[in-house]
Amino acid sequence: MNKPIKRHDALKSLSRDHHHGLLLSWKIREGFKRGIHPDRIKRYTDWFWENHLYTHFETEERQIFPVLGNDHKLVKKALAEHRRLKRLFEMDEEKHKSLGLIEEELELHIRFEERILLNEVQKVATPLELVEIEKHNKEADLSDDWEDKFWQ
Repeated sequence: MNKPIKRHDALKSLSRDHHHGLLLSWKIREGFKRGIHPDRIKRYTDWFWENHLYTHFETEERQIFPVLGNDHKLVKKALAEHRRLKRLFEMDEEKHKSLGLIEEELELHIRFEERILLNEVQKVATPLELVEIEKHNKEADLSDDWEDKFWQ
């Protein structure tokens, strides 16, 4: 059985962001299960990308990945996944297919970052780096005030 990960305070807000990303994957799955038209789901994923996930990726790339260095194999993997997910979110054609890929790949990406990448960052980060991360990484407002709750 997996033990819960003890996350350093400086990285907790990123983990909370990850939780909301996992909820996005769940909402897409629920939308598909309920037969919701892909346009409705896509409007929500566009909003989530623009208001939450894009800045989350930027934060990781500016503040978290440099702890390991851009040549580190885990960082290279995360950056490649960020690029892939960005392309999927920006796809406007084949909505059903791109949403399905977002749902799967975002969840896998988040699990990788939570279980592997952030653990490595937490292990090697200096106390000063963690202070800097915490100082610049304030809690994001992840209120979900979207009117069309297609997942309910």
